[in-house]
Amino acid sequence: MQQRRWLLATSASLALAACGFELRRTPKFAFATLYTGWAEGSALGAEFRRSIAANGDVRLVTDAKLATTADVVLEILQEQREKVVVGVTTAGTVREFKLRLRLRFALRGKDGKELIANSEIVQQRDISFNESVVLSKEAEEGLLYRNMQSDIVQQLMRRLAALPSL
Repeated sequence: MQQRRWLLATSASLALAACGFELRRTPKFAFATLYTGWAEGSALGAEFRRSIAANGDVRLVTDAKLATTADVVLEILQEQREKVVVGVTTAGTVREFKLRLRLRFALRGKDGKELIANSEIVQQRDISFNESVVLSKEAEEGLLYRNMQSDIVQQLMRRLAALPSL
């Protein structure tokens, strides 16, 4: 019985290795320093700065006067939260919202060369609404925005890591 379990576990791990399965690793970037123009109060910017700091390979330049010393400059063109009504009852009360978080950005090198043209990352989630549980729906909305924020930061990190070289 013990030998059978060992054989089953070994064959499963070999099958996963053969199909190319690999755990996600920390991204490797083609640059050593990065300047970003995110506003200080931006929650999305704060999470991005934490992710870059956790990576450890890239030094983040935060002073605008030193932006020219960075290898690349991440320009934040737009960061926008939207809440749109998508469903109402026959009485005209709101039944469902669509939450959207939108980030437009561009990346250019030290010499001004455009490395990533104006790009947009959009995340959206649907949320039902009920007037009798307003506080819990507010908490759910905040949770959904934080989830979308994390997804956008991870997508941005993957796009930056996809740069072949400067």
